Amino acid sequence: MTDERDLDPAPLVVGTLVGLAGVLFFLEPVVEPISVFGTPTPPFVLSGAVLAIGFGLGAAVYLRRGRRLIGLAHAVGAGGFGLLVGATALGSGTVLVAGVAVLAGGCAFLIGQTAR
Repeated sequence: MTDERDLDPAPLVVGTLVGLAGVLFFLEPVVEPISVFGTPTPPFVLSGAVLAIGFGLGAAVYLRRGRRLIGLAHAVGAGGFGLLVGATALGSGTVLVAGVAVLAGGCAFLIGQTAR
């Protein structure tokens, strides 16, 4: 018998990562860049990376559980935010546009699915 208070750790970890990404984003104006592998990195860039990791983990968790739509939504978010982080790291406008296109396409797909 399972107790009602049993918590599923996977969504908690995903939620914690997404929350951490939000905190990093809002710390941008008050925190100096953080050194990552010797490169000063603004917190908003780290925010996108943490968000991409959280969404990637969420995609794996939900797809393994057979929750296809939620898993795909997380996968699209992971890919889109991963491209945005990559665009920042590479200084590439093309990768930035690709990331925005992935996120916009994912949003359009989800809107279409909820209209069903």
